[in-house]
Amino acid sequence: MVTMVKNRRLYEGLFLVDSALASADWDAIIKAITTMLEKAEVEIVSIKKWDDRKLAYDIRGVSRGVYILCYFRADGGKIQSIERDVHLSEQIMRALILRADHLTQEDIDGKTPVGASKKEDIERSEQTLEAGGTKEEDKEVSEGTDEQQGKAGTGGEESGIDDAVEAVEQ
Repeated sequence: MVTMVKNRRLYEGLFLVDSALASADWDAIIKAITTMLEKAEVEIVSIKKWDDRKLAYDIRGVSRGVYILCYFRADGGKIQSIERDVHLSEQIMRALILRADHLTQEDIDGKTPVGASKKEDIERSEQTLEAGGTKEEDKEVSEGTDEQQGKAGTGGEESGIDDAVEAVEQ
C-alpha cells in the first residue's frame, strides 16, 4: 500500500480584529482564529499579537484594529476554506494569507512591532538612567519612540498592511 505524503507548506496569516473586541476578550479572539484554522486541519506553528493600530479607513464602523500574526502549515487546497470562514466570521474583519516557505524559524520567532517598541522603550530608559537623566529627558526619549513605532517592521509604510488586506478583500 502506497501512502501519499501531503504537501504541507508554511503560510503566514495576518488577521485583523476590532481593538475593542480584542481588549474585551483576547482569549475568545485567539480561540476563534485557532478553531477556524484547526477546522481546516492546519498545524499552527506560531500565533501572536502583531500590532494595534489606527486603521487608514473605518471598517464596519471601526477605526482601530489589532493585527494577529499566525504561521501555520497547511495543504494549499485548505486556504480557500480558511478565507471563506474569515468572510463569514463576525470577529475577524480582514485577513491576508501568504505562502511563507522562505522564512526560517528565527524569522517566525522574530520581533513584532509591539515587541520591538517595548524593548526600545526599556533600552532608552536604561540608557537615560545610566547617564543620570531627568524626567524631562525621559519624556523626550518616549516621544522619539512614538515616532518610531509606525516604522518598526514596516519600512515606514503604516497603511501598507491595510492596503494589502483591502486588496485581498476585493
